[in-house]
Amino acid sequence: MSRRSRPPACCQLRATRPLPGAKGRRIATMLKALGDPTRLEIMRMVAAQSGPVCACDIVNRFELSQPTISHHLRILRDAGLLTSRRSGLWRFYEPDREGLKQIAEFPSLIIDHVNPEFRGR
Repeated sequence: MSRRSRPPACCQLRATRPLPGAKGRRIATMLKALGDPTRLEIMRMVAAQSGPVCACDIVNRFELSQPTISHHLRILRDAGLLTSRRSGLWRFYEPDREGLKQIAEFPSLIIDHVNPEFRGR
């Protein structure tokens, strides 16, 4: 086989529909935000509550400084995973329902395109 020739199967990719640009970028941003163990734990903690969570309570659960926790919360909020509201000196956080729906859809964006032969393995 010469350097220029390729094995016959290398160019036979299955067709997939591309994600719309904005949706793909948003999901990638969310996954990147959740890729940090501290942010993942913050997200799990906030999502487990029945109502808004004060930032002060989040700070008390971690061995990190308040500015570091605020930084993580901002990243989660900017990624569309948390919403926040200010009440006096305090900021309260809740999961962003729309963001959670999009994250919940993510596995199907991959699984729906998995080759049936691969699924059976």
